[in-house]
Amino acid sequence: MTPRLDAISIITSDLAASLAFYRRLGLGIPDGAESAPHVEVTLPGGQRLLWDTEEVIASFDPDWRRPAGGGERVALAFVCDSPAEVDALYAELVDAGYTGHLKPWDAVWGQRYAVVLDPDGCGVSLFASASPAEK
Repeated sequence: MTPRLDAISIITSDLAASLAFYRRLGLGIPDGAESAPHVEVTLPGGQRLLWDTEEVIASFDPDWRRPAGGGERVALAFVCDSPAEVDALYAELVDAGYTGHLKPWDAVWGQRYAVVLDPDGCGVSLFASASPAEK
């Protein structure tokens, strides 16, 4: 049997803040999930995105320590329908109080690209093809 990628996990210091951020990005996280120590959603295509609190991880891995930087936790990327959507979503998230890391720009690889930090400092890329015909 060949292993298959099944899930991506986010270790969070503030579950409610993390879930609120990812809800703003359109993930169907159930209401009331903030009260659970572990949360998961199934993504289109069948993979799952998981959240665990730092306390849950430490409960079975007593040597676990919080990473010094958010980038060591996880990095996710969300595709948008257009360059204008990248700009609008970036502005919406920054206006809501999240930290902008890279303002939207036209990347040399042909995408409109931006990065916002989630509540744990993880980089979340927002991107769209710079050419409307390519998605």
